Amino acid sequence: MKLWLAAVVFLMAATACYPTTTRPPFEPGPAAPHAEVELFVPQATREAALALNGDSIPVMRTEPKDGWLETGWFDARTLQPTTARPLGENVVKLRAWIEPSKPNYSMITIETVYRPLVDPSRDERSLERQVSDSSPMGLKVQAILKHLTAAFGDSTATPTVTPKKSGP
Repeated sequence: MKLWLAAVVFLMAATACYPTTTRPPFEPGPAAPHAEVELFVPQATREAALALNGDSIPVMRTEPKDGWLETGWFDARTLQPTTARPLGENVVKLRAWIEPSKPNYSMITIETVYRPLVDPSRDERSLERQVSDSSPMGLKVQAILKHLTAAFGDSTATPTVTPKKSGP
């Protein structure tokens, strides 16, 4: 009887934990801006996608259950998807990670990257660099985060967008 109970407990634990995710296997860069909103992760993911699409940024994939989204490579000037080689600051890709923060809140981190060079000997992620906060795309992302904070943030807090801290 104890063996049967142990097998049932094991099966319940194994099926309750689904160890796969659609998220990228890396974290956002340390300079990526972020903002906290009073939404659960799936809803915050959908609202971030809607805000980006509403600002003409072409979101290609949204995964509310896993809390992330991304665009394909697109032209930073026209905001149109591009088939051009992703090279230089005018061709960018945007990814957002949404993590639970304090109870009923989520932290939205949006990374906007470009590739300054091509090096076939290195993996693609290591070639990506965060766009400058003062670039048009950097300013656009900050404005979107401020909009999300104003719409869904703590009403007693002043909306701010801060780059993530790196290190301890």
